[in-house]
Order: sequence, then C-alpha cells, then structure tokens
Amino acid sequence: MYGERLVAYLAGAAVLALAGFGIYLAAIARDRAATVELAVGEVLGLASVLLGLTVATRRPRNVVGLLLVCTGAAFVGVAVSDLYPAALAVDPRLPLAAVYVDLVRGAWMLLYVPPALLFLLVPEGRVPGPRWRWVVAGLLVVPVLFMLAAAFDPTPAPRYPGVPKAFRASPEAQGAIETFAFGLLPIFLGLLVASFASIIVRYRRTGGAVERAQLKWFVLGASFLPITLLLCWAGYLVFGRPELGLVGLIATYLAIPASTTIALLKHDLYDVDRALSATATYALATAMLLAFYTAASFVVGLGAGRGSPVAAAAATAVCAAALAPMRNRLQRFVDHRLYPAREAAIAAIEDLRRRTDAGSARPEQLESVLRTALRDPSLRVGYRLPGSAAMLDTAGRPVEPDRSPSGRSAPVRLGGNEIGVVTAGGGASRELLREVASASSLLVEVVRLRAELASALAAVEASRARLLAAGYEERRRLERDLHDGAQQRLVALGMRLRLAQRHLDEGTVDVDGLLDQSVAELGGAVAELRQIAHGLRPSSLDDGLDRALGAMVSQMPIPVTLDLRTDDPIPDDLATTAYYVVTEAATNAAKHAQPTAIGVTVCCDAGRLTVRVCDDGCGGAVVRPGSGLGGLADRVAAAGGRLRVVSPVAGGTTVEAVLPCES
Repeated sequence: MYGERLVAYLAGAAVLALAGFGIYLAAIARDRAATVELAVGEVLGLASVLLGLTVATRRPRNVVGLLLVCTGAAFVGVAVSDLYPAALAVDPRLPLAAVYVDLVRGAWMLLYVPPALLFLLVPEGRVPGPRWRWVVAGLLVVPVLFMLAAAFDPTPAPRYPGVPKAFRASPEAQGAIETFAFGLLPIFLGLLVASFASIIVRYRRTGGAVERAQLKWFVLGASFLPITLLLCWAGYLVFGRPELGLVGLIATYLAIPASTTIALLKHDLYDVDRALSATATYALATAMLLAFYTAASFVVGLGAGRGSPVAAAAATAVCAAALAPMRNRLQRFVDHRLYPAREAAIAAIEDLRRRTDAGSARPEQLESVLRTALRDPSLRVGYRLPGSAAMLDTAGRPVEPDRSPSGRSAPVRLGGNEIGVVTAGGGASRELLREVASASSLLVEVVRLRAELASALAAVEASRARLLAAGYEERRRLERDLHDGAQQRLVALGMRLRLAQRHLDEGTVDVDGLLDQSVAELGGAVAELRQIAHGLRPSSLDDGLDRALGAMVSQMPIPVTLDLRTDDPIPDDLATTAYYVVTEAATNAAKHAQPTAIGVTVCCDAGRLTVRVCDDGCGGAVVRPGSGLGGLADRVAAAGGRLRVVSPVAGGTTVEAVLPCES
C-alpha cells in the first residue's frame, strides 16, 4: 500500500520538476504564444496531478490516483516539448538528442493513453474482466511501437532543422515501416473505442448503487468530449475557426480528473443523475440548434454563417422558435433514459394532481404515490398544520426531518413558508427530493388545508356536543332547583291555603298566622326563582357590565383590582360572556390557586373586547373538557372568540378571552 502511494508521490514530484523546467524554458524563449500554451498545459496538468495525489492519499491501493498523475504528466510534457524549440533557438547550448527528435514525432499518442486507461480502470482500479487486460496491454504497447515506427520517417524534423537522423532504414524497409505505422492507427482507434465501451459493460454488470454512482460521475466528466465536438462545429459555423473547440478541450481535461476524484472520494456530493440529465438535454438541444442554424444558413445562402447580419439573426430566430416547443419533450425523453426516478416521480405527482382535480383521488395519497414511483417504502411526507411547529403525516404520526449534512429529506415550501417535509430512506438523492418537494407543494398545501378544516369541524362538533350536554345539564339543574325549591314551596303553600279554606267556617284557623306564613313562603319562592334566573343571566347586568362586575368582586374573599376601559356600550350577549369569564376565572383562582390578589382588566379596542383575569397563585391550571375552564372555552368559542390560559407552575395564572365586538 505504501509502495503504490510512494510511486504516485514520486511521479508527482517528477511532474513538478518538469513544470519548473518549462518555466525556465519560457524565461529563455520569451515567446508569448509558446508561453501561453505552456501556462495552459501546466495548469491543466498540475490540476490533474494534485487531484491524483489526493486520490492516492485517500485510496492508496487504487491505481486510479497514479493514472491521474500520469494524465497531468502528459499535459505538462507536451507543453514543455512544444516550448523547447523556441528556447533552443535563443540558447543553442541547451541539450538536444537526435533520438528525442525522432521519437517525439509519434508522442501524440501518449496523450490518449491515461484517459483511456481511466475508462478501463475506474472506479476500483481493475478491468471489468480478464479479456480486457488485452486492451490495457494494447494501449501500453501500440503507442511505443508507433513512436518507434514514426522515428524512421526520413523527412527532416520541421522544428529542429539541421538535427541528424538517429533512426535510419533502407528504402525497402522504410516502406514496410510506414505500412506498419499506418496499420497501428486503426488498431489504436479500436483500443480507444474498446476502452470507452468498457464503461458500459461495467455499468451493466454492477449492481451496487455506490459503484453505479461512481461510474455516472466519471461519465459526466467524459461527456465533455462530445460537447467539445459541438463547440468545434459552432466555431467553424459562426467564426470559421476552431477556437471554441479549444475551450471545450480545456474543459474536458479539467472535468475528467475532477469527476474521477469526486467519483472515488465523494460520490454522493450531488445528484449525478440530475447533472447527467441536464448535460445530455442541453447537449442535444445545442446539437439540434446547430443543425437548424446550419440548414437555415444554407437556405439563405450564408455559407458558414458569415453573411448578412439580418439574415443570420433571422436564421437564429427560426432556430429558437423551432426548438422552444421541443424543450420539455426533450427533457422528458432524456429523463426517461438517464434519470428514470425523476421522470417517474414527476409523472406520478402530475397524475395524482389530475385525478384529484377530477375527484377520483385524494391528495392524502401523495405519500403512497411517491413510495411507488421512487420504489422507497420508507418514504414519508409530513405536513405542518397552521399554528403548529410539528410535522405530522396523514395518520397524525410525527415526521422528523433529517437535518444532518447527508440527510435524505427536503422541506416543502410555498410562498416562502415551510409547509411540509419529504424524507426518504432509500436511494433518492437530496436533489431529487428537493424537486419532488417543489412539485408536491400544491398537493401538500391542499392536504394541510383539508386537515385544518377537518380539525376545525371536529372542534366545532365537539364544542357543539359539549354545549348541548351543558344545556341538558343546565336544564336538569333548573328542573331539580325548581322541583326541590320553589315548586315544593308553592305546592306546600297551595295545600295550606286549601286546608284553611276548608276550616275557615269552623273558626279553628289562625288566618293572620296563615297569611303571614303564606307571604313568607311566597317570598322564599320568589327569592329562589331569582337565584335560578340569575344563573341564566345575572340581573345585575341590567345596570351595565361595570356595575355587575363591581358587585361581583365586592363579594370576593380576596382583594380584586378592577380595571374597566369600556367607553362604548357592549352588546348584551358579549357582556354576559365577559361577566361569566370573570366570574369563573376569579372563583377558580380563589378556590384552587390560593392567591393573595386578583387583577381583572376589561377593555374594548379595535373591534375586540378583551377580558383578562390574572392572579399570583400556585398556577398549573389546565383546560380540560368537562372542567370549568373547558366549559368557559366553549362559551367563548360559541361567541366567536378565543380563550387563552397561561398557567405555569408556581407562576400564577392568566385567563384571557378575546371576543369580537363590532360596533
């Protein structure tokens, strides 16, 4: 392991030394064009070397790191070799061997060997099978044979005039060598094609998600090769020169080492399927655009696109208009083949949306639809109900977002607000989940609204049931009070008067005493009836809410501070509700909280009547169905308001009711 890493380090050191020698040659030659070429070559080469050393350090048993270093060495070597003749012309004392001059003629093949070996050995540093070893051997042997055959070329080296030949052959042997050299070219081309095909073979054979992702990253970098051809096409078509192709080559030489490093060290850095799909889509769109432009230019007689600017603009407009309707179809076509998970998820969401609009499906089926489309049974969709911070699924179970850097979850946002979350446990990437979350936002919002509406309806039904039960209970209480109190007094009074009527003629009845008792009984009955009526609506409210509350707090055993800020008259129903809020809250505080003081505030402002009762007692009050506060909450809700209870333990209690008070 340490030996392989040491070889990579030594190779990197050699490349650095060669790059330093190139800088020395540039200082001697003072050739601007050659210096720029050297700078580009060294930047590309040293970037590949740096990435190769990183891979060799992290994956010392993998030969891919050494191959990246060799790729950088080839770039730097070619740049230094091209600069050497200019430096030699300035300083003839520089060493020059005839063998080097002859061999460098065929050295161009060496540029293709490291990338081709990368195709064969990425990602594990092994060939796909035993038969592919012959391709590796061919890539190593054929360039050497070609360099030797090219060295026998009898023509003088154009960049090294006057240098004698080191490799010579007879005319008969020279013909055979040239035939042999030409025969090596199609063999080398076949080896390159075979190395490219090895990626496809390896991808079909592997079943691991990690290795597939690594291969996709490498292919993403290699996809810059066809993009370079498109740039060459565009350069010749528009400018008549291949400079754009050089830009593509530079991008390719940077992309392949970078994508290889990501594949080996950080294959989950980004959704590579999405990147491949986008690259293929834009490459196909560019090819179609160039094809349209070429045809349009030919039709209008622009030749290579250098004719009339008006005609060129017209041709470009025709191309854009022709391609605009095809963009979405092209994206779907590419996604279906390169990004099937995205295509399946987006199609499933659109289908659910259409069926929901037609009434044949429910938006709550989103989770099951996404599980089927992404083939992830552990996928979950959480919804944030308004006024709540928790994420819940349709069954009310909590859904926890994965906040870790490598977490498989994505928030669902609508209008800048986070309304839900999509979490996955399978192979779906974070970028794919973000797209799914974005496409699902309307369905998630519909589910939230439906859940909120269902919750509100359930609360209304429960409140109605409690109010109905409270009405029945109040009716039974009134019946008991009437039966046990005033009714019994009135029945006894009637019986006593009837008895007096029967014995009145006999003179045995004390009429004055009987009338006094009857008046007393009537007075007691009237008092009880007033108490019962007061339980329905306090009669003290006839004089106004302020006087009713003043009379009520004056009877409290605990000091009560009353702050009334109600200048306008309050409707009778709201005054009754406010009176009961103060009565219930103050009575509860005096009975259970053991406070030393109670504060009551009633104010009417901005169309709202706010009733607040605060105490300094022990706290811990809870609104429970069936309790006094629970009934009070129902009473306030029935009046269109809301009740809030804040009661920390040992921190006192605040009961606040906000009632709509439109004047």
